[in-house]
Amino acid sequence: MSNELDTDMIQTISDLGRRFSDATIMMHEAIAGKAGLSGTDHKYLGILIRNGAMTAGELSKLTGLTTGAITGVIDRLEKKNLAKREFDEDDRRKIIIVPNTENATLLLGPAFADLQHKMVGLISTLSAHEREIVEKYLLSTIAVMNEVTAELNNKPL
Repeated sequence: MSNELDTDMIQTISDLGRRFSDATIMMHEAIAGKAGLSGTDHKYLGILIRNGAMTAGELSKLTGLTTGAITGVIDRLEKKNLAKREFDEDDRRKIIIVPNTENATLLLGPAFADLQHKMVGLISTLSAHEREIVEKYLLSTIAVMNEVTAELNNKPL
C-alpha cells in the first residue's frame, strides 16, 4: 500500500470532515435548543466546565471572543443558573466565573447520556488498531485546528 497522496482520497476525507463538522454543530444546536440555550452558549458552558472557574478575561482569551461577547454569554448562563460570578477570595476586584456543573448535568445530561451510549456502541465495533488510527487522526486534526485558530485570532482582520 502506497503512502503517496491520492487527491481523490484527500477530497473524500476533506468532504467527510466538513460533513462531520456540520453534523456536530447541528447536534449541539439541537441539544442546546432542548435546554433553552444557543449552541454557542452551550459550547462555551462546556469549555467553562472542562477548564474550571476563571475570569471573563481568561475565558475571552481561551475562546477568542471579545470580553463584551463573553459578558453576554455569562449573563445568559447566569439567567439559566448554569454559571455565576463570584469575587476572587484573594483579590476582591477580580470576578471569577464559576460553572454550575450540577445544574448543567441535570439540564443537558439526558441528551448526552444517549449520545454517550450510542458512541460507546460505535467505538466498540472498531478494532484496537482502528481506534488508534481514529485517535491519531482526531488528535492531529485538533492540533491543526487549534493552530489555525490561534493564527487567525492573533492576526488583525
